Amino acid sequence: MLTKVHPSPPNFYVLAPDAGTAKLPVVVDSPHSWGAWPDDVQTIASAEDLATSWDAFVDELWLAAVQFKAPLLVAKFHRAYLDANRARDDIDPSLLAETWPEPLRPTDKTQKGFGLIRKLILPGKPIYSAPLCISEVRHRIETCYDPYHQKLSQLLNDTHHQFGQCLHLNCHSMKSTGNAMNDDNGKPRPDIVISDHDGLTSSEEITQLAAQIFRSLGYTVGINNPYKGAELIRKYANPSNGRYSLQIELNRALYMHEDRFIKNDSFGKVAQDLQSFTEQISLHLLRAEHKPRHKPT
Repeated sequence: MLTKVHPSPPNFYVLAPDAGTAKLPVVVDSPHSWGAWPDDVQTIASAEDLATSWDAFVDELWLAAVQFKAPLLVAKFHRAYLDANRARDDIDPSLLAETWPEPLRPTDKTQKGFGLIRKLILPGKPIYSAPLCISEVRHRIETCYDPYHQKLSQLLNDTHHQFGQCLHLNCHSMKSTGNAMNDDNGKPRPDIVISDHDGLTSSEEITQLAAQIFRSLGYTVGINNPYKGAELIRKYANPSNGRYSLQIELNRALYMHEDRFIKNDSFGKVAQDLQSFTEQISLHLLRAEHKPRHKPT
């Protein structure tokens, strides 16, 4: 039986089987597939520029992949408004109108303009005309970031408890060519990039199997290049305890017209291939000989 959850405030939704009835030891989350910018937040960025950070249709693709056999968590806030895939303290001090009262740990991504709160939407293109007050940033964290992470943690714990292991798929889309805000500026990208923080968030066996399955389906695959994965896999992975996390980036040109943000003729095939991938890697996990030697927590 399908359960659809709308928390209050409605900052995410979950499509999932009833608790304890999942058929696959998988949790999928899509933190960037909400395209609407909030009406009450002023921006000097154009709608067209804001759309470039939108992981268009990623939630639809992965819903087709899991077929309600595993939970799918989807954010209902724009990625440039707040990025759930960054650390909670990854904030650019220059974006703030006041001094943040706690220590901040901005990363190299923040220096390029896309930390927890994005400063730039594209190279050289700011989102705001003035710095943000602390109360505004705190509001975003408390109403969007914290609830999303709490829900993801719960879904992962529930799945791990049911199966004794869990594969977390953190799902995104990527431009077909990197730009100046990326490490691979001007370079064409493979069809799919799988990331595990250079082996920290998954076993080599699971990562390599994921790549092998996608290659068998006809896709070119990169591993940890140009993406290594970010906060949403780093925070919740524990491979030694059967908690594996992979970030999956899909090349947008596979399934849509990048410049128009509309689906192309291959959308259905990509969705079917993601379903095949999910079922194959789940079967591997469910085989007794591959289960970790520990009791479920």
